[in-house]
Amino acid sequence: MIDYIPYEGGNYMADIQITDQTFDQTVLKSDKPVLVDFWAVWCGPCQMQGPIVEAVAKEMEGKAVVGKVNVDENPGVAGKYGVMSIPTLIIFKGGQPVKQLVGVQSKEALMSALTAVI
Repeated sequence: MIDYIPYEGGNYMADIQITDQTFDQTVLKSDKPVLVDFWAVWCGPCQMQGPIVEAVAKEMEGKAVVGKVNVDENPGVAGKYGVMSIPTLIIFKGGQPVKQLVGVQSKEALMSALTAVI
């Protein structure tokens, strides 16, 4: 099931909202690779990254999990993984971070990074 999450501008994101409380179950215990986008509402580059993450989520449905962590609402997870700048995107596989990307990333870069760990 895909959750649709509104973001700035009234558009919708096809990905999963991950919180400090749901992180372990959604990300660390996933049997598929997970792309986590660490973001904030006030972050302009994060708003640019949003539609790209949505496109990746749609294309990778069934192969990988794509989710977002709002760092203002969920500082625990962001702190645990040393997220200092946003957007930061981390790919997890088998409960471990395997790739970290900082700054706005292209769809091609995200697809390539996810495909490499499937």
